[in-house]
Amino acid sequence: MHESLNLSKEQSLSPLPAQSTPSLPRSDVMPIASVSDITFPTESVFCFANEAIIITDAENRVVQVNPAFCELTGIMQGDVQGKTPEAFSILPLDDSRTTRLMREELQLRDRSKSQVSYRSHDGQFYPGMMSINRVRNEHGEIDHHVIVLADLSAIPAHARHLNREVYFDALTGLPNLHLLTQLIQESIQHAEAKQLPLAVCSLDIDFFKNINDRLGAYVGDSLLASFSQRISHLLFGDDVLARVGGDEFVLLLHHGVDDDFFEKLLASIRQPLMIDGQSIHLTASLGVTLYPNDHVQGDVLLRHANQAMYRAKQRGRDTYHFFDPHHDRLLQVRHEQRQRFVDALNHNELCLYYQPQIDMRSGNVVGVEALIRWQHPDEGLLAPGQFLPIIDNTPLEAELGEWVIEQALRQLTEWHTQGITLPINVNISPTHLLMSNFSQRLGELLAQHPDVPPSMLKLEVLESAAMHDIQAALQNMSRCQELGVSFAIDDFGTGFSSLTHLRQLPVNLIKIDQSFVRDMLSDQDDMAIVESVIYMANRFKRPMLAEGVETLEHAKALMALGCELAQGYGIAHPMPAKDLPAWLARWPTRKDWNSLAQSNN
Repeated sequence: MHESLNLSKEQSLSPLPAQSTPSLPRSDVMPIASVSDITFPTESVFCFANEAIIITDAENRVVQVNPAFCELTGIMQGDVQGKTPEAFSILPLDDSRTTRLMREELQLRDRSKSQVSYRSHDGQFYPGMMSINRVRNEHGEIDHHVIVLADLSAIPAHARHLNREVYFDALTGLPNLHLLTQLIQESIQHAEAKQLPLAVCSLDIDFFKNINDRLGAYVGDSLLASFSQRISHLLFGDDVLARVGGDEFVLLLHHGVDDDFFEKLLASIRQPLMIDGQSIHLTASLGVTLYPNDHVQGDVLLRHANQAMYRAKQRGRDTYHFFDPHHDRLLQVRHEQRQRFVDALNHNELCLYYQPQIDMRSGNVVGVEALIRWQHPDEGLLAPGQFLPIIDNTPLEAELGEWVIEQALRQLTEWHTQGITLPINVNISPTHLLMSNFSQRLGELLAQHPDVPPSMLKLEVLESAAMHDIQAALQNMSRCQELGVSFAIDDFGTGFSSLTHLRQLPVNLIKIDQSFVRDMLSDQDDMAIVESVIYMANRFKRPMLAEGVETLEHAKALMALGCELAQGYGIAHPMPAKDLPAWLARWPTRKDWNSLAQSNN
């Protein structure tokens, strides 16, 4: 027996772990002698255990009780000798249907556990947990019973006058959420003090609402009561089963648990339950978190167990899932990062930089590409690769996309007043492009800037965008073109179906990915890819623009292959909008690039 449960009425319960048990259910025969051979020396565990222990014979009449029983109930050995536990007020909880189901279940097992009500030495009734081991002799006949009565009154002394409904579920007699939160906290304290494991398991019956709707509330209630008794019988020692609402239960498991334990628990749940002559099959989804691996407060432990349970349902139900604190911390960090990004969007920390695009043959500036930057108050200016992965494949991509389009349209209006008429290329994420209302929202944004010709806005989409849903991409792009907005394929050549996309998608410009352009002069494979892309674009009569042009040598090689539009660090780095007018004024004085244009005229 444990030394963990203090049954003094001046202290609240600490539901502490039983001995580790490798598997369940346990209906094994206890290998101890017959009642007539049982002795209880003064120094035995029987005498010094904190739990109340009752030994009864085959007919469940009392043979012996320990001192803890006498202290708990105020009843002496001679007062109960030869009597059954019911005779001295250790009774099942008084819901008649629950009691009936419980007694039927108890008769089927050599090991059982159930909620009871017992009379204490102060004359008041208190909730308890009664564990019964039916011991058989070598012939398999019932020889005696070992009954352990644990106090469940984990209610502060000042609150004991309250109705038991405050702490216990009326239907099943199990601890409710109110009491469970106290039990979890006390279990955590004990686990820390004794360096012992604690598992919190959230259990939800699969499709219970369908069963309840089909069979009616009466059968549903009977099913829940019977189900709770079945689970209770599978627990050990000081393990706790609570009902926290509807078909939702929580287990506090104070022994080591593993995959085998939960596999056997699920297998037991799958066994049919007989309710009013009907055989009903159930399954359940389990979510488990382990303390101290998941080192958080009790309410958070419970929330983590629920998260794991919902993950089990997502995996198909009738299974279990362990909460992963490391993975959760990563998700929490990602959530915080996304929230910080939302704050940046709302507080005007984001801005657009613009990189010029030129016609190498004429030397004219033909447009700019808008590139997002984050002017972080602590970390300085951040490039897209430092924060865009945070919002990848989330609704924030569309929110950011609309913000960029809005900012680009405002910039076009401002430049128009300065006499600058350069189209702006805006990058659109696949998630944003494939939204059903993309073209509608684009039309609304354009309508808010009537002074900006739609042709001044060009949308760049990644080649991979079309691979998600080619039909949706085609539909949205066609609607946008009807508004007067043109498209470019960005990073062309990096996808898997470039030729198919080139033939199907209504694009007005092909951008050759900078990863090929940058090393084309030194890498024969990159040069071959650039040549192939230019050849395909020319065959389909599509203009093309090379990214990553860093030197005049790059420019000359591209022009020789038939590509005349370019952008890159060799021409200009991305710059704030306020710097563009000065750059435009200086550009004609760039003798290196002017000489390149003149040599091709």
